[in-house]
Amino acid sequence: MHTSGFAKWTRRFEDERERRRAQGDPDWGRSATLPPAVWAGIQRFQVGEDGDGANLVGKADEAGDPDYAQAVRLFVAEEQNHARLLARLLAAGGVPTLAGHWSDTVFIRLRRLMGLRMELLVLMIAEVVALRYYRALRDGTDDALTSDVAGRILSDEQRHVPFHCERLHASLAELPRATRHPVMALWQLLLLAASLVVAADHGPALRHLGIGRLRFVADVVTSSGAVVSAVLAPRPDAWTSTV
Repeated sequence: MHTSGFAKWTRRFEDERERRRAQGDPDWGRSATLPPAVWAGIQRFQVGEDGDGANLVGKADEAGDPDYAQAVRLFVAEEQNHARLLARLLAAGGVPTLAGHWSDTVFIRLRRLMGLRMELLVLMIAEVVALRYYRALRDGTDDALTSDVAGRILSDEQRHVPFHCERLHASLAELPRATRHPVMALWQLLLLAASLVVAADHGPALRHLGIGRLRFVADVVTSSGAVVSAVLAPRPDAWTSTV
C-alpha cells in the first residue's frame, strides 16, 4: 500500500524497531579486543550518538507535520540505541565511556543556531561522516563483536541519510531556486572541513582499520555528491549509499 508523506518513514522506523526486538542484542558475553587508538575513536563516537534529541524533536513539532515529528522521535530512539550499543561494546573491552568531547559540543552548538533546516544540515554532516567511519569499523577489524555492533549501526545510518534528505528537499524547496545549489555547495565545504577534523583526530584509529586519513576524507567527500543530488532532486528517497 502506498503511503504518502512521512508516514512511510514512521512505518519504516517502526518495522526496524520490531526487527531489532526479534533479532536481540549482540552476544555481550564475548570479549572485545582492539588497539587503544580504536577504542579511543569508539569512545568519541559514543558521545556523539548519545543525547535526548529534545531540540530536534521540538523543531520537528514546530514544523507542523505530525508524521514527520513521530518519525523524528523514532530516529532519535535509534541514535540512542547506537549510544547504548557502543557503551556495551566499550564495557566488553573494559573501556569506560567519556563524559563528553569537544567535537560533540561544537556540533550541538552549531545545530542549535537556527531553525530545523540548519539543524538538519549540520546533523547530515555528522551522519555522512559516520557512514564511512562505521564501515571502516565493521570491515577493518577481525574482532567479531565490534564488527557486529558496527554493522548494525551502519545499517541504521544508511536509512537515516535518505530520511533527512527527504526533509531537506522539502525545506530547500521553500527557498528561492537560485539559492539552493549555493546552500548545498556550502554544506559540502563544511562536510570537507568536518571530515578533515575527524581524520586528524582519528588518524591512528583509521590506520589500524586499514584506511588512511586522505582516503577517509576522499571517500566522505565523494559520497557527498549523491547526498546533494538527493536533496535537490524530486525523488530524494532514491538515495543510495556510496560509501
